Amino acid sequence: MCYARPWRTVPEMGDGIVDVLGTPYQSRVIDLGQDDEGPVVATLVSRRAQAPTGRAVLYVHGFVDYFFQTHLADFYTDRGWDFYALDLRKYGRSLLPHQTPNFCRSLTDYYPELDAAAAIIREEDGHGTLLVNGHSTGGLITSLWSHDRRHRGIVDGLFLNSPFFDFNARWVMRRPIAAAVARVGRARPRRIVPLAVSHVYGQTLHVEQRGEWTYDLAWKPLLGFPVRAGWLAAIREAQVRLRAGLTITAPVLLACSVRSFRGSTWHESAALADAVLDVEHMVRWAPGLGPHVTVVRIDGGMHDLTLSGPTARARLFDEVERWMDAYIERPSRINEAGSAAEPV
Repeated sequence: MCYARPWRTVPEMGDGIVDVLGTPYQSRVIDLGQDDEGPVVATLVSRRAQAPTGRAVLYVHGFVDYFFQTHLADFYTDRGWDFYALDLRKYGRSLLPHQTPNFCRSLTDYYPELDAAAAIIREEDGHGTLLVNGHSTGGLITSLWSHDRRHRGIVDGLFLNSPFFDFNARWVMRRPIAAAVARVGRARPRRIVPLAVSHVYGQTLHVEQRGEWTYDLAWKPLLGFPVRAGWLAAIREAQVRLRAGLTITAPVLLACSVRSFRGSTWHESAALADAVLDVEHMVRWAPGLGPHVTVVRIDGGMHDLTLSGPTARARLFDEVERWMDAYIERPSRINEAGSAAEPV
């Protein structure tokens, strides 16, 4: 089953329409001008909570991905958080016929749509608190963006779901060979890099394979899209910068699986581990994100922890709720009550 065609007619910029997920989801297109391939857009999906609290979450997907996880929106809206999800340029709802899928030259290319989404959420829609939730490559992008925007008071909390902090490969591939590919990427950015893409993760997810989830295989194909040298160079540059240390002033929650799956063919254990990235890389680099980082390991968690089996998924949501209550919601309630500065 597919939610929509791989290419869709783009409505007038900024207009809100019923999203491909149907009511109560709305989507609006963000005009990002043009690049060397032509017009560029991003798409902001939204769903309001029945009992809004003035708080909102912005979800940012990973590579070969888009927003379809409605149960994640349920989790937030049930707690009074208005939910927003951003399909980045050249991904999912934002992918246009003339574009190279999922391609970028720098992860800072995504800053304009992140800035625009935050402005819509805070200024147009009037939310006083913003939690950013980034998955995989979205976790890498939002980490750098949160650091670079730390003086603007945009991000009140950052939840990273299995962030892409390093390549899942041997050292020689992650360092000298990746550096060589980066040099090629600067000269020939759209050159396809012949990387073997495992189909194991897709098999663990999609309902037509061995999973429980329905999503559009035109936007999230089982074998992914071709990997381009320019994209690899952009990822490497961002990861080098992150590993040198960031100063994200907002509290950070980093969640990942307990283990990674190393096999190249499907095995039932793949559904209980991260079959895409090395989880030890995430834990290793987490302390360098900022002064207040919490790390949670989810036993039985998959790469997208929100798509894990029911037990691991419930554990994740319990941990996220506990963290939100301690570091996001409770301070907000204190401030709203006007007692934060009162003497004891």
